[in-house]
Amino acid sequence: MKDNTKIAIFKGKKIRKTIFNNEWWFVVEDVVLALTNSSNVKDYINKMRARDAELSKGYGQFVHALEVQTEGGKQRMNCANTEGIFRIIQSIPSPKAEPFKMWLAKVGYERVKEIEDPELATKRTAAIYKTKGYPDDWIDKRLRGIAVRQTLTDEWEKRGAKEDIDYAILTNEIMKGAFDMTVEDYKKFKSLKRENLRDHMGDIELILTMLGEATTTKFTRDRDSRGFIPLQKDARDGGSVAGRTRKDIEKQGGKKVISKNNFLTKKKNRKMIV
Repeated sequence: MKDNTKIAIFKGKKIRKTIFNNEWWFVVEDVVLALTNSSNVKDYINKMRARDAELSKGYGQFVHALEVQTEGGKQRMNCANTEGIFRIIQSIPSPKAEPFKMWLAKVGYERVKEIEDPELATKRTAAIYKTKGYPDDWIDKRLRGIAVRQTLTDEWEKRGAKEDIDYAILTNEIMKGAFDMTVEDYKKFKSLKRENLRDHMGDIELILTMLGEATTTKFTRDRDSRGFIPLQKDARDGGSVAGRTRKDIEKQGGKKVISKNNFLTKKKNRKMIV
């Protein structure tokens, strides 16, 4: 079995992390040790849980024993995802934990403001892409694509899509129609792992994705589709519209629309040039 254990560094301290349910999970002992320098971290965690009744009660909800590489080989250790780690940090009375707590308070305040004014969330997203080095014209398309996607998923939810697997299947119907690949196949084609596929699409790829999803939304509304099977047909038909457009572009231009290029490669190339 492949070893998914990785090392993160915080203030010179090593924090082990591993992939579980497609997200990073961090070794609780490593995080607590980095923030407290406790001589007996297991005892510290037990006392921390004892004094925080709510944390103790809900500890098992976000902490799981996962296999992690240690000096003695793989062992099962208590790990928590990002949300769980943030909750644990809230119970650590250490000066080193204060920056985390301040950051959490700031994030919470920003989210409340974004609920009151959704445009702030859009501006924040654009700023994040800008700091990552994406060009303005690409950011405009990406943000438009996010809005198109949200409109579609809202329709799916109202009309019978409930489980995450429903959304995944419907999305794959659109992608297969548009690009002859599922999301997972497309990510492999671009040599991506956990990264968001759309963050690594070029302009035409983004536009075709939007076309497939916007057309699917139109079909769903025009047909007043209800239930998973009709929604699946809408997704398949919407993707096919984008697929025919892609093939026409390729025929007229003499070049494939789908590219193995991704933003990770572009960043690497920019660094090499500099």
